[in-house]
Amino acid sequence: MRFINPSPLKDIENMLTQGSQVLVSGASGFIGAELCLALRNRGCAVRTTGRSDGASIVLDMAKPDTYPPALCAGIEVVFHLAGKAHALAENRQDESEYRQINAEGTRKLLEAARDAGVKVFVFFSSVKAVGASGRPPQDETVIEPANDPYGASKYDAEQLVLHGGYVPHPVVLRPSMVYGNTEKGNLPRMIRAVRRGFFPPLPELANRRSMVHVKDLVAAAMLAAEKSSAAGQIYIVTDSHDYSTRQIFDQIRAELGRPRIDWSVPMPLLNALAKLGDGFGRLLGRRMPIDSDSLKKLTDSAWYSSDKICRELGFRPRHTLSEALPDIIRFLS
Repeated sequence: MRFINPSPLKDIENMLTQGSQVLVSGASGFIGAELCLALRNRGCAVRTTGRSDGASIVLDMAKPDTYPPALCAGIEVVFHLAGKAHALAENRQDESEYRQINAEGTRKLLEAARDAGVKVFVFFSSVKAVGASGRPPQDETVIEPANDPYGASKYDAEQLVLHGGYVPHPVVLRPSMVYGNTEKGNLPRMIRAVRRGFFPPLPELANRRSMVHVKDLVAAAMLAAEKSSAAGQIYIVTDSHDYSTRQIFDQIRAELGRPRIDWSVPMPLLNALAKLGDGFGRLLGRRMPIDSDSLKKLTDSAWYSSDKICRELGFRPRHTLSEALPDIIRFLS
């Protein structure tokens, strides 16, 4: 579905070549660092923003009024990753903070891009920006905004990118859960818990979860920046495989050299433990290792289709979780 009718950019496919001027926000993060490496390998001149002194421009997305006027001067392509991530440990999400950073911060960056004549703006959103469709696997035709503060803020930012008319080539990427060599996120947390014997052997519920390797996500982002047909589009990005939580558990144990477990903790017991976690969480004012929300995330499906980006941009993921796990486990060790 095309959201705007941007003017054609005949030279768009030469955007990421030797000497191209590129801005990456959130460059110090897991995905941003991988993207910067790939861009520099192409010969691009990369300007970075972040909250640390290691960035080209120190920038706090929570304070968009402090953005320097020349933030995007000379820039041709912006990759926007910076934002407030979905904080699983929060007992109550701060709606105003998500909106200020993810929506208003994006608006300010778009204004800077417009004023500097930036041609391409690739926004890293999330599959959580919209609600569940009830027709798995979910694709880009789902347009109902999410009803939680994080997802809603990402959806609002998407609308600014696609409908604001700030740049001639806006693109929104919705990555599924990203894996690779990082210490942060749900997969590393699960690996550490399995290694320590703290992760219960869940029953095989045949739930289906989509994921994508960080290198494939970076490849998708660069295709989105270079292909003129991507302008005005939303693309879900996955590795074109789906995994059940029990399959992931079994694969992790195998890669750790642990024997296979042929039994599982019954769901009624897990539900009872989750309710206990809910109670302790309310009492202590913080999330417990297991509560109803975390159990739901482990046992529900989060299944998405990336057929559109494969069909329209020729995206071909080159990694799978089973192939990547040995390297991820070595990295975490």
